[in-house]
Amino acid sequence: MPTVNPLKGFRLTRDDLSFIGHDLQRPECILAEPDGTLWSADARGGVMRIAPDGSQRLIAQQADSHFAGTSDLAKRFTEGTLPNGLAFARNGDILISNFGTDRLEVMDREGRSRVLYDSIDGRPIGKVNFVLRDSKDRIWLTVSTRIKNWMEAIRPGIDDGFIALADERGLRIVADGLHFTNEIRFDAREEYLYAVETCGRRITRFRAAPDGSLGNREVFGTGDFGPAGFPDGCAFDSYGNLWVTLVMAEKLIALTPEGEMLTLFDDGNPQAIAALEAAYQAGKATPDLMMATRSSVTPWIASVTFGGPDLRNAYIGTLFGTNIPWFRSPVAGLPMVHWKDRP
Repeated sequence: MPTVNPLKGFRLTRDDLSFIGHDLQRPECILAEPDGTLWSADARGGVMRIAPDGSQRLIAQQADSHFAGTSDLAKRFTEGTLPNGLAFARNGDILISNFGTDRLEVMDREGRSRVLYDSIDGRPIGKVNFVLRDSKDRIWLTVSTRIKNWMEAIRPGIDDGFIALADERGLRIVADGLHFTNEIRFDAREEYLYAVETCGRRITRFRAAPDGSLGNREVFGTGDFGPAGFPDGCAFDSYGNLWVTLVMAEKLIALTPEGEMLTLFDDGNPQAIAALEAAYQAGKATPDLMMATRSSVTPWIASVTFGGPDLRNAYIGTLFGTNIPWFRSPVAGLPMVHWKDRP
C-alpha cells in the first residue's frame, strides 16, 4: 500500500469524464464484473446489461413504461417499478431492491423474477433501497423509510429507516432508528458496516459481530457535508477511503481512514442548493426544489462502482442520467464479494 493517500490532491472536472451506455432509465446502481460487463438498474423493471464492446440489452420479466411515460417528474420517482440497489447472488442471479414496489426481488439473467421479501415482522417492509451480500453469503438490505411517498420523508426528524439481515435464521432487523437509510458497505475485513443516512446527512458505522448483530454505533468522519449535503451512495477503495456521493449537492467526496473529507468532484449549482437547504431546514423541501439541483452531466449523482481489470475504472450512477459517466481513479477499488465468485 502507498504511504501517501492516493486521493490527496486528486480532483476531477467535467473534461475528465467519459461516458458509456445510452438510453438508460434511472441508472441509480451499477454492478461491474471482472470481464468488463456492467449491469445497471433500469426503471423499466430490470437491469441493462452493457457488454465490454458497448452493446447493451435490457433484461426484465416485463418492461414497464411508467418511468418514461409520465411527465410528472415527482411521480416518476415515487410510483411504478424502480429497481434501485443491486447485488449478485452467489449463482450469478441479480438481487434487486425495488424502491417502487417496496420489495426485495431476485432475477436470473434471462429476466425471470420472483419476490424474496415484501414484509418484515408482519408489516409491509417499506422503501427497500439497497442490498449487499457478504463473504458468508448473507444478504443485508436497507429500508429508507416506511412512508410510501419517500419525498415526504426528506425532512428533519424522520428516523424510521432500518437495516435488515437475511440468513439461515430468516429476515430480521439488526439496526433501526436511521434517517433514510441508503447504501451500506463493509470494510475490507468485514469488521465494520458503514451505512449512509441520507436525511441524517452522515455516515454511521457499526461493529459487526460474527452472528450478524450490529453494535457500537457511531458517526464516521464529518457530521457536516455542507448545504444540501445528502449522502446517497458509498464504496471503499483499496487504500481504505470511503467514496461518498452527495446526491443533491452534485458532489463526489471521499472520507479518508482518519475521517477527513476530500472533495473529488463538484458540479453543483450554488443557488439551487442554497434554496433547497433553506427549505429543508424549515421542513418544506419540495420535489421542484430538489429537482432544480440536477447537473447536466451527473444528474443527481447517486453511486460509485469500481470496475475494469485493475478496478480503477470508477463508474457513476445517477437518478436522471441516460448514460454512465466514468473516469480513471488513482487508486483501485475494494473488490466486492462477487469478484471471486466466478472465473
